[in-house]
Amino acid sequence: MTKMPRILVIDDEYAMRESLKDWLSEDGYQVGLAASGPEAIEMVKKSSWEVLLLDLKMPGMDGIETLKNIKEINPEIEVLMMTAYATVDTAVEAMKLGAFDYLVKPFDPDEVELLIKRIVSHKELVLENILLRRKLEERDQFNKIIGKSRAMHDIFDLIARIAPTDSTVLITGESGTGKELIAQAIHANSGRSYMPFIAVSCGALPDSLLESELFGYEKGAFTGAEHTKKGRFEMAHKGTLFLDEIGDISLKTQIDLLRVLQQREINRLGSEQTMKVDVRILAATNRNLDKAIREERFRQDLFYRLNVISIHVPPLRERSEDIPLLAKAAIKKYCIEMNRDEVGISPAAMKLLMNYDWPGNVRELENIMERALVIGYEDEITVEDLPFDRNKKEDQKLPSSLKQMEKIHIERILESTGWNISKASRELDIDRQTLYNKIDKYGLKKGGAS
Repeated sequence: MTKMPRILVIDDEYAMRESLKDWLSEDGYQVGLAASGPEAIEMVKKSSWEVLLLDLKMPGMDGIETLKNIKEINPEIEVLMMTAYATVDTAVEAMKLGAFDYLVKPFDPDEVELLIKRIVSHKELVLENILLRRKLEERDQFNKIIGKSRAMHDIFDLIARIAPTDSTVLITGESGTGKELIAQAIHANSGRSYMPFIAVSCGALPDSLLESELFGYEKGAFTGAEHTKKGRFEMAHKGTLFLDEIGDISLKTQIDLLRVLQQREINRLGSEQTMKVDVRILAATNRNLDKAIREERFRQDLFYRLNVISIHVPPLRERSEDIPLLAKAAIKKYCIEMNRDEVGISPAAMKLLMNYDWPGNVRELENIMERALVIGYEDEITVEDLPFDRNKKEDQKLPSSLKQMEKIHIERILESTGWNISKASRELDIDRQTLYNKIDKYGLKKGGAS
C-alpha cells in the first residue's frame, strides 16, 4: 500500500472520536468518524476505508457484531479493536473473527501510530506476495502453454523471438505434447494475430479430400462439387495456416505444397486461375522426418522449406516437474466446466502422477484429470480416482498370450489418445480400418468396459 490509509474511527464516546481524529490528522491520515455500528456500516458501503478503529463496547450494535457485518462487506479492511481491560478476552475473540489487533484503553498516540504502521507493512507484504505469485505464474505460462521446466522456458523464449517474423516453423514432438498450442501462441504473438488462424489435420483426411481442403474447388470440378468452395490457404490469407501431422501427407500433395511455399500462389481444383496467397505456414509432426526422407516417403526439398525454424516439444516423461502445474491447470479447467468447487490432489495421487511415464503426454494427463473429477466424490483427487493401479499390476504380471498383450496395448493407446482413432492408428503404426477391426475383435469400449 503506497499511499496513506484512510481511517474510520467508530466509538460512541464523542471525546474519544475527536481525540483520535486530532492525533491521526496531525500524522497526515484522512480520518472519518462514526458514532455507532450501523452508521459505520453505511459509511463502509458508500466509501473505501483501509483501517478501522472500532470500539468493542457500544450501545445497540456492539463491536463484535459491527466487525462481522463490515468483514462481510469488505474482507480486506483491517480492524483495530479498542477495549477496556475487562474485555480483553472478547477482543481476542474479535481477532479470531478477522480483527488485525486490539488496543487497551487508555492508550497513547504512539501506540496507535505503531499499530497502523504495522498494518501498512502487512498490506504491502501481502500485495508483494500477490504480485510475486502472479509473476511466477506468468513465467510458467505462455498463452495457454504451461511449464516450469527449463525445456519449456526455452520454448517460451524461442516463441517470443520468432513470433514477430514470418518464418516457417516446424514443430516436432510426440502426440499429445501440445504442438498446436505452440502454433497458436506463435500466431497470437505475431503481427498476424488479428487475422485468421486456420488449422488442418492432414493425417485425418484421405489424400483426395486433403487436396480440396487445402486448395478449394470450383463448382463442377468433380462429382458432388455442387458449389465453389474456398480452400484453407484462401481462408488463412493474411493470417496463419497450421498444417498438423504434415508427415502423413502423400508425395503428390507434398509437391503441391512445395509449389505454394515457393511461389505463394494456389489454384482451386477445376480452375486455371492462379491466386496469390499471403500466409504464414506452421507445420507439426510426430513422425521422424529424417527417416521418412531416407525411405523416400517425404521430400527433402519440402523438409528444408518447412524446417526454417524448428521447435521440438519434449515428451512429458522428460519434464516431470511440469506435471503438478499441468494437473492443477486441468483440474481448474474441468471444475469450471462442471460448475463445481476446485479440488486438490492427495500427495499419494500426485506421487503416482509423477511416477507414470505418460505415453499420451499432456493430452492423456488432461483426460485422466477429467475422468478423476467425474468419478471422484471427495474434495481432493485420490489414488482410487486414477486408473494407474490396474496398469501397474498388469506390468508386473504380463499375460503370456500374445493376443492378450496386443489387446492391453491397443486399449492403452486408445485411452491415452482419448479414443482418437486417427492418432491411435498412427501411434500403433496401423491403418484406421485395421484398428477398427482390432477394436471389434477384442470388444474394446471407450472407458475400459471391455
